[in-house]
Amino acid sequence: MYFDSVEAMDRAELEQLQVERLKKTIENAKKSPFYAKRLADFNVDDIRTAADVTKLPFTTKDDLRNQYPHGLLTRSLDEFVRMHASSGTTGTPTAIFYTQKDLDTWAELMARSMYACGCRKSDTLQNMSGYGLFTGGLGIHYGSERLGMITIPSGAGNTKRQIKLIRDHNVSVLHIIPSFALYFAQQVQEAGFNTEDMPWRIALIGAEPHTEEARAKIEEMMNIKAYNSYGLSEMNGPGVAFECVHQTGMHLWEDAYIAEIINPKTGEHVAEGEIGELVMTTIRRDGMPIIRYRTRDLTRFIPGQCECGRTHRRIDRITGRADDMMILKGVNIYPMQIEQCLMSMPEVGQNYLIELVREGVSDIMKVKVEIKDEYFVEDMRALQGLQKKIAKTLCNEILLTPRVELCQHDSIPKTEGKAVRVIDTRNEG
Repeated sequence: MYFDSVEAMDRAELEQLQVERLKKTIENAKKSPFYAKRLADFNVDDIRTAADVTKLPFTTKDDLRNQYPHGLLTRSLDEFVRMHASSGTTGTPTAIFYTQKDLDTWAELMARSMYACGCRKSDTLQNMSGYGLFTGGLGIHYGSERLGMITIPSGAGNTKRQIKLIRDHNVSVLHIIPSFALYFAQQVQEAGFNTEDMPWRIALIGAEPHTEEARAKIEEMMNIKAYNSYGLSEMNGPGVAFECVHQTGMHLWEDAYIAEIINPKTGEHVAEGEIGELVMTTIRRDGMPIIRYRTRDLTRFIPGQCECGRTHRRIDRITGRADDMMILKGVNIYPMQIEQCLMSMPEVGQNYLIELVREGVSDIMKVKVEIKDEYFVEDMRALQGLQKKIAKTLCNEILLTPRVELCQHDSIPKTEGKAVRVIDTRNEG
């Protein structure tokens, strides 16, 4: 039933394991230039429970940038075998280094994650994700091989080749970004194939926030079960948390991480079940441990235990980021609120784009929405009615009325990586 017996470990034993590993992590972290200064006066004997992690200071993205490239390493450079870096194109990046032991741990956690949602050695996985500095591709790849699956590193793009590989090799598991999954499903249908006849049964989706409505649309269009995952390069990459077959939240592997959820403004823990910022501490990484890292990702702990029997706590899907909140006319808005509305409407296609512009002294939100062909008719009155319907639905959610522009399907530019959902030009010029 489980890839590793630790998945169903008694909570008291699991928390004791966390304490032991946290103490070792602190002592190890002090070997790095950064934590040697920051934790110089900290005594590990002050750690008696996992909750005592709050006695340690936060680590931020700016800390990682300021310590670029080697300020967080606890080993000499010749003991590392891999480096991944953030995908940012401006400013100082963040670099994450891995020893061979770290890579082995990552592969094990990823294999465990895949097993939890039904992947087995008998499956064939097609990895439709970019490789390179992005952790998603290689993380999934090594986890798949660790589980024993045949692994096809097809990479992103080239839809015709992807379809041929899937059909020729009876691919049963896909790793695919949610926004591309919706586009890919449409392309499969336009190529003349019935998704019910495709060999796939499982889609591993992640890398970008998406709503339950978007997941439902992927499952419907592809005739597949889509499992949500969570990861970030600072914590290795994918495989930090993953849904099991019950799809009732993502199990966060607490033998490898200590997770907290805080109020982004005060830094204090929020009440059980409330949404806040996820804070993560590595407790199974040797070469570059990171303590109380502020991820900026917004989620919540899901109360209670999953019926699968795994005892590791579950987190809900990421609802947005503490730093991607849009403020328009005094209203706080997250892109995920808009996606949730759009993806619940049957007329809406697979893609949308939010544009924030300044006209005179006013800030305006424009929402471009692709509409399915059957609704994109020549009847102007019908189109105007749909336009008003979408605008009203969005207004009910975000408390202001955006300008809605209806677009034909496949007319909004797409990227092979994470979808660009927001363009903010208000401060340009």
